[in-house]
Amino acid sequence: MFKHLFKLIWNKKKQNFLLMSEMLFSFLVLFAVFTLGVYYYSNYKKPMGFEYKNVWVVSYNNAFKTSNTDSLDTYYETLSQNLRALPGVKEISFCSDNVPFSQNSWEGGANYNGKQVGGVNQYTVDDTYNTTMTTQLLEGRWFNKADMVAKNQPIIISSDLKEKFFGTGQAVGKLIGDGDQPGHDKKLMKVIGVIQGIKANGDYRPAGYGVYHRVDTGSYHWLGRIMVRVNEGTTAAFEARLYKILANYMKNSNVEIEHLTKKRVEANYFTVVPMIVLGIVGGFLVINVALGLFGVLWYNINKRRGEIGLRRAVGATGSSVSTQLITESMILATLSLIIGAFFAVQMPLLNVFDLAAGIYLVAMALSIIFIYLLVFLCSLYPGKQAAAIYPAVALHED
Repeated sequence: MFKHLFKLIWNKKKQNFLLMSEMLFSFLVLFAVFTLGVYYYSNYKKPMGFEYKNVWVVSYNNAFKTSNTDSLDTYYETLSQNLRALPGVKEISFCSDNVPFSQNSWEGGANYNGKQVGGVNQYTVDDTYNTTMTTQLLEGRWFNKADMVAKNQPIIISSDLKEKFFGTGQAVGKLIGDGDQPGHDKKLMKVIGVIQGIKANGDYRPAGYGVYHRVDTGSYHWLGRIMVRVNEGTTAAFEARLYKILANYMKNSNVEIEHLTKKRVEANYFTVVPMIVLGIVGGFLVINVALGLFGVLWYNINKRRGEIGLRRAVGATGSSVSTQLITESMILATLSLIIGAFFAVQMPLLNVFDLAAGIYLVAMALSIIFIYLLVFLCSLYPGKQAAAIYPAVALHED
C-alpha cells in the first residue's frame, strides 16, 4: 500500500511541493515559538532563590561627600543602626546597584582549572544581605568580619557557577580567577560559600552565573542601594515615615523607595510581552497555513474525482478512500518534518544561543505533534468529502 502511495505522491510531485513547503515553513515557525515557550517555562519552574515579598529598595546618591573613609563608614553605620531600630524593619543591607529586577547589571569573568566563563554577574553586598534577602545557602557560610583580613578575597558563588566549575564536587575552599581567560587574572578569589542562584531578571529568565563580593572600607563611596526587609502588612504610612527619616539624614541625596514586588511585575512584563506578540504572530501564521493546507487538499481531491470514482466503481469503500487521502497527507507531512528536523537538530548540535539540548528536543517534539494534528484535521473533512463521491457521478463528470 505504501509503495503505491509513494508512487502517487511522486507522480504529483509538482503539486505536492507547495504543500510540503507550507508544512516545512509552519514547522520551523512552531519550532521557534515552542523553543521560546519551553525555555521560559523551564526557567519559571526553577526556584527564585530568595523571598522578594516585603523587601523595599532604597536608592540614594551623593548622601555624604567626604574623602575620609572612616567618617563615611561611621556615617552609614549610624544610618544602619537608626533603620534597624525602626519597629517595622526586620533587616537592612547595603549593596551595589544591580539589585534584583532593576535592569542594572555588572558583569565580569571567572575561570577555574582551565574552564572560563564570561558574563558573570558581580554583586557587592554586606554581611546582612543573606538575612535581608533570605537567600538559600547551599554550601559553606556567608560573609563575616573575619573575611576583612583574609589572604585571598572571599567570595560566594551561585549554584549555576558552582555546577559549571565543580559539577557535583565541593566548591568551598577552592581558588578561582577573576579573568575571562586563565593567566589573565588580577587576583585569585577564595570560595567560602555557595547560594541558590537568584533570578534577578524575573520569573522567566535564568539565574545565571553570579559572584558575591563583600563590601570593603571604600565601598560606601560608590554604593547606592539599601535593601530593607519590612514586617508583613507594613503600611504606606510607615513608608512615608521611612522616607522622611532617610531624606532628613541624607539631605543632599535623591532618595527613592521602590517595592520588589512591583519591580518583579515590571521585569516579567518586559519578558512576557515579546512572547505574547510572537505567539500571536505564530498563531496567525498557523491559521494561514491551515487554511492553505485545507484549500490545497480540497483542490487536489476535486482534481482527482475521476480517479476516486474509478476506485469506488471497482469496489473500494468510502472509508478506504478517505483513509488513503489522509495517509497521503500524513506521508507528505512526514517528508516535510524530516527536512525540518534536519535543520532543527542543528540548534543543539551547534549549541546555538547556549540553550540546553533538552529545550530544543522538547520544542521539536511539540512541533512535530502539532504539525501531525494540524495536517490530520485539515485532511479529515476533504477525505470525508472524497468518500461521499458517487462513482457514476464522478465518471460521468470525467
